[in-house]
Parts: sequence; C-alpha cells; structure tokens
Amino acid sequence: MSAQGDGSGRSLLLLGGHIYAPRDPFATAMLTQGGTIAWIGDDDAAHAYADEVDEVVHLDGALVAPAFVDAHVHLTALGLALSSLDLSGVTGADDLLARLRAGSAESSGVILGRGWDDSGWEEPRIPTRTEIDTVVRGRPTYLTRVDEHSALASSALLARVPGVESLDGFDPDGPLRRDAHHAVRAIALTSVGPDERRNAQRVALDLAARRGIACVHEMAGPSLSSEDDLRDALSLGAEPGMPDVIGYWGELEAIERARDLGAHGAAGDLCVDGSLGSHTACLRAAYEDRPGTVGADYLHVEQVARHVVASTRAGIQAGFHVIGDRAADIVVDGLLSAADTVGADAVRTCRHRLEHVEMLDDRHIRVLADLAVVASVQPAFDAEWGGEHGMYAARLGRGRALTLNPFAAMSAAGVCLALGSDAPVTPLDPWGAVRASAFHRNPHHRVSVRAAFAAHTRGGRRAAREEAAQPGVLSAGAPATYAVWQVDNLAVQAPDERIAAWSTDPRSGTPGLPALEGARPDCARTVVSGVTIYDRGSLA
Repeated sequence: MSAQGDGSGRSLLLLGGHIYAPRDPFATAMLTQGGTIAWIGDDDAAHAYADEVDEVVHLDGALVAPAFVDAHVHLTALGLALSSLDLSGVTGADDLLARLRAGSAESSGVILGRGWDDSGWEEPRIPTRTEIDTVVRGRPTYLTRVDEHSALASSALLARVPGVESLDGFDPDGPLRRDAHHAVRAIALTSVGPDERRNAQRVALDLAARRGIACVHEMAGPSLSSEDDLRDALSLGAEPGMPDVIGYWGELEAIERARDLGAHGAAGDLCVDGSLGSHTACLRAAYEDRPGTVGADYLHVEQVARHVVASTRAGIQAGFHVIGDRAADIVVDGLLSAADTVGADAVRTCRHRLEHVEMLDDRHIRVLADLAVVASVQPAFDAEWGGEHGMYAARLGRGRALTLNPFAAMSAAGVCLALGSDAPVTPLDPWGAVRASAFHRNPHHRVSVRAAFAAHTRGGRRAAREEAAQPGVLSAGAPATYAVWQVDNLAVQAPDERIAAWSTDPRSGTPGLPALEGARPDCARTVVSGVTIYDRGSLA
C-alpha cells in the first residue's frame, strides 16, 4: 500500500468500512483532500470519486474513527520506563531485590527502575536502604513507586542531594515522599542526557501513534521535569509524522514562564496533594490502613485562588493535580474565591482544568460544572486499584473507596470529561480506558461506551480549548485526523443500566463502536491532519 497523503493536497478515498460519523451513522466511505475531510457517505456514492482521487484504500470492514487524545502523559518518563528496570508485578521485598540485583548487573550509571506497587504484597515489608545498597554495591539508584509519588533510593544517590535529610518527606530507611522525593528525582534524572531524553520522548510518541493516539497533553513542571524537557517535547510534536503535543507547565503563578515555553497553560501536575498509594493524597479523615495520617496539602486555598486569578486575567488555563477529598475542598474553595475576584464568566471562559479528581462529592461536582472546569481523569486507576478489594479499599475502607471516580455524576452534571493515562503510571491504552469507564467497578459511576469514547476524543480537544481547529469528530470540513481499527464486531450499547447489553440493530440510527467485552481493537493506521503517523501496512 502506498503512503497516505502528506497534507499537501493529495486525495484519498476510503471504501468498504465503517465510518464513525454521528451525522451519518450508516457511512462506509470517506474522502479526504490534503489534511481535510472532503466527504462522508456510502460506497455506492463513493464510486463517483474513485477515478478522480490519487489513492483508493479498501478497508475490508475496518472501523474509521476520530483518533484518540491522551489528556495526561509524561513523555520522557514513559520513554525511560520502557527501557529502565521494570519493577511492575514484583510480589514483595525479596522479589524486588532479586529483580534489582539482576537489572543492576546489566546497566551502567544511575540505576533507574519503576513500577513497584506494595499495595498487593502479601508481606507489606518494603526493602530497606541498607538492603538496596548491598544489592547495587554502592551505585546510585532511584526506584519510583507505580504512582510516581514516592521512591526508594540508595545512599549513593542521596549523597548527591545536600540537605535531603531536612526536607519534608525524608525517611532515613524507607520510601521518600514530598519535597525529599522531588529533590532526589531531579538529581536522578540529571543522569539522562539531552539525546537520551529526546530519544525517550520519540519512543513514547511512536508508541502513542501505534495506539491510535493523535495528540497527547504533556504534563511538565519544575518538580517533574525541566524547561528543556518541555521544549523538546513540543518541538518533537511539531515534526511531521508525530502525534501533536500540547504542553502544560505546572508552576504556581508562573504565567509568563508558561507562555515563554509555549505551554497551553500554567496547569497540569501543579500538585495540591499526592497520591493514595503513597498515603500523600490529602483526606478529610485518616487513612484506614494508617490511622492518624491524612496525607499532605501542598497548596492552600489562597494560593489556588491567586493562581486561578492570575491565569484568568492572562487568558490562559490554570490547573491542578487533585486526588483526595480535602484537596478537592481546597481547589473548589479556591475556584470560588477566584470567581468572586474576577467574575464567574471570566473563569468559565478560560476553561481551567483539574487532573485526576478522584474523590469528588456533589458540591465539588456542582462547582466544576458551574465554572466550566474540565475534569482530566484516568479510568485505568479504577480498573487497577478500585473495587471492594483493591488498593483504594485498603487505603480508605470499602465505603469511601466505592465513591471514587464518579464519572456518571460528573457527566450528568455537565462537567467536561477528558480521558488520559497518566503514562507511565498506567499504560497508553485508550480502548482500555474507554472500557474501564463503561465497566467501572462501581456500577453507579459507569458511563456509556459512546460517552467514554467522546471523552477520549472530543473531550481531549475541548480540554485544551482547541475544538474549533480540531473538533474531534469526523465530518466534512474537519481535519482528517483519524485512526483505522480492525475489529471483530461493532455494536451499539443499549440505553439502559446493563452496561454489557449491546445491539446490532441498524434501526438504532447510531454509529457502532467495538463491543469491548472481547479483545481490544487493533490499530492499522493513525493519521493527523492528513499525515500518516503510523501505518501497519495491513490495508490495501
């Protein structure tokens, strides 16, 4: 098969498939001209164009749908995770040390590892620093927990961080949290040179393209990466043949710096709190498995309000990382205070955004809806850690755990949902995220597959305030940004509470989506504004 159009004016006709176009639920063909969709219809009408186009592709029943947008990623961390020591799936301290021993023998320089998750270990003991030092034989070592909010480090690495013992979150023999973790992470990542960093970003973006993702929202900031890291990511995303990269810079009131860096806003992982797994999410009541601990509040109401006011007056998005219910209180009160200062309409116009927002109550949801605040959520968190017996239940108790990630209530209230992965915390798996939304472990929080798909396509465009240029739907006149999927069958989800009930009746008048109870759809091609960024070569 020849390469698809490069956006310079070539025309392409797709025939014999299923086009996910809400205005024409029975469409089987699509014509693109350069970077734009010129026409959508059925095969009979399409044959009139066949002799006039530069290329005809026979889809053989494949699904053509808007490409995904991952609304929360960390490109360098993802790329490095794919090549560093994989600690996911370790079963306990001894297993972690054994894997570290094997991995350290194969690496040079600073040993980087990630992905350990003690919440599922039968024996809750975490390796001591002395044990780590012995295994790595004095080498600098940084091993981040799966949530990226705490880490284990060797003595040799700590020695490179003057005064680390006096920082909040320092533990003389256990995981580092808060400021101590941030300082040690920054030093560990200085071992990654510019070329290695750019290669890691390229690897991550290539993977995104293979997953049918046309755009990612990169969450950068001074405690996460660096200014050069964000500049490189944005530059790479601007290259032909790459997914688009929309960047955010999470630094308090750093409006001009965000603008200078080319960021969409002073938003993203500007942390109000930490994570549930690391016991640093800020809670109203103590953790079930750690009485007396309520987590950490990194920002206060007045700081949130000032940041939102400054961003609103500058006309750019503000945003925060928020997980715990007390953290949500802080952000909501800050948003309301900002609205009192600059006016609710001004706040709504900027469409500020919150990342994660897992522990929302009815009041929180009402305020987000009223002030047009985007909820950038990660459904894979519920799939991985939710339910009555998961990590959330261990941390919070069953009752509180089942309140997390109330997607249905947010959607019903009119909150814009944008789906993402927080990669490398969870994998780039957009269909998995759609499925996790529709099969939420708490049935009351489920949304339809169609709503979840919209949140992972159109929602990501709305979250970045770019839906005018990239609407995230397939229609004549819209950019030719789409993915081609080979699927076993398509169906329409029944409009009732039986989330697994599907219909293949064409009288529904609704375009079908993959029935996600089986295998994931397989991406055959990803296209951004007429430029193919991934092609498996299986279409003809």
